[in-house]
Amino acid sequence: MSVETYTPQAFHRQAHDALGNPQIRANFRQAMDGLMGKRRDAFGDWDVETLRELGANIRLRALAKLPDLLEQLEAKCQANGIKVHWAEDGEQACEIIRGLCEARGAKRVIKGKSMVSEEMHLNAHLEAAGIEALESDLGEYLVQLNEQTPSHIIMPAIHLNTDEISDLMHAKTGTERTRDVDYLTAAARQQLRERFMAADVGISGVNFAVAETGTLCLVENEGNGRMTTTVPPVHIAVTGIEKVVEHLRDVAPLYALLTRSATGQHVTTYFNMISGPRKPEEHDGPEEVHLVLVDNGRSAIYQDDELLDTLRCIRCGACMNHCPVYTRVGGHTYGTTYPGPIGSILMPHLQGLEATKDLPSASSLCGACGEVCPVKIPIPDLLVRLRKEAVGEGRGNVAGAGAKRNRSEVLAWKGFQWLATHPGAWRASTGIAGKLRALTPAKLGPWTDYRTAPKPAATSLHALVKRHRRDAKQEGKS
Repeated sequence: MSVETYTPQAFHRQAHDALGNPQIRANFRQAMDGLMGKRRDAFGDWDVETLRELGANIRLRALAKLPDLLEQLEAKCQANGIKVHWAEDGEQACEIIRGLCEARGAKRVIKGKSMVSEEMHLNAHLEAAGIEALESDLGEYLVQLNEQTPSHIIMPAIHLNTDEISDLMHAKTGTERTRDVDYLTAAARQQLRERFMAADVGISGVNFAVAETGTLCLVENEGNGRMTTTVPPVHIAVTGIEKVVEHLRDVAPLYALLTRSATGQHVTTYFNMISGPRKPEEHDGPEEVHLVLVDNGRSAIYQDDELLDTLRCIRCGACMNHCPVYTRVGGHTYGTTYPGPIGSILMPHLQGLEATKDLPSASSLCGACGEVCPVKIPIPDLLVRLRKEAVGEGRGNVAGAGAKRNRSEVLAWKGFQWLATHPGAWRASTGIAGKLRALTPAKLGPWTDYRTAPKPAATSLHALVKRHRRDAKQEGKS
């Protein structure tokens, strides 16, 4: 399979290519339809709005106390025997993890699923230092074999169908070509099991870090997370600083929201609670546990009282599953670690708005993402905010904000603003436009590549209402 490089700067070209690829559209359409149906069924007997409100309040409360909770988390983790490390950015986090590996003489690392590690390009950093890093999540394992990045934050290989996976595994690992999913899964499990036993270090992400108890919670379905965090002698957990929650009781409602929103499950197969390294009387578990807390732009987001809502995210992927744009172009089109609606509001802070200025506009603003977000992040509102900043309006707090606007676009909108605030001129101009509607061009830039050019109505709505009222009055008299 050919491997492509995707960037956010080339979003429009990449989207055009994806729209012209029937296999990508079929893969995503089938997968997203299934996930939307499963979410709907999973919440069928629940008061979902009350649960969403509770989840949002838990996340908002944690963010309101974030500095204090992070200090409390550090203290509790250290009391439990977990060593805590702070990283200002992704590069520093990679250096910390590489140093921990080198201190143990590690040459082989096995990794559980972690979007933060993708965000900071950890695998490439370790491999450059001569340390092999192998993904153990099945989807991550497949995209690593294919030399790609994940196309979804929950289901990394969702862009591949069974035939493509079969061909990939045959080419890379020598398995038979088959459509037998059980065979392919068993073959991958056998390949990975040997690597778990040989790994010097296990690296995982964190779904929830509990400040009250110093507990690291890990949600998974395959058991690879449990193997990664217990078999190797060293476990390194890496997470963004926003993943902290205040109390252990806060985890239950967030877990219920996460599993139902992500995959339509009531519970996942595994829910791991890690509170420290192996104790002397215990027979398994790691000798060392480390927690790396990564900022990487999150503190800057935290300073903005609107964009702060971005940090509520629990990484369920529901906004992607319901997004008509993501469903048609796929995750790689965005060219960023986090694709879809959540990526369009998060990546401008991580990479700068100038480099990602097309992403906030990669939305129909239908509002589906905001309606299904389990913690009620107002994604459409934040997309509009970033669109304004991308053209030099708004607050301009995002790195790289203030791009130069197209002069003709500026003049067009100023003209519309003037007409919309002068009723007489508006009526006259719309009347003229209706009479000249036959002269409306069929091509109105790229917008009409996939749409029919709109024509002004022959008769305005106001005129139709007046005519209707006049006719009704005449009928009443007669």
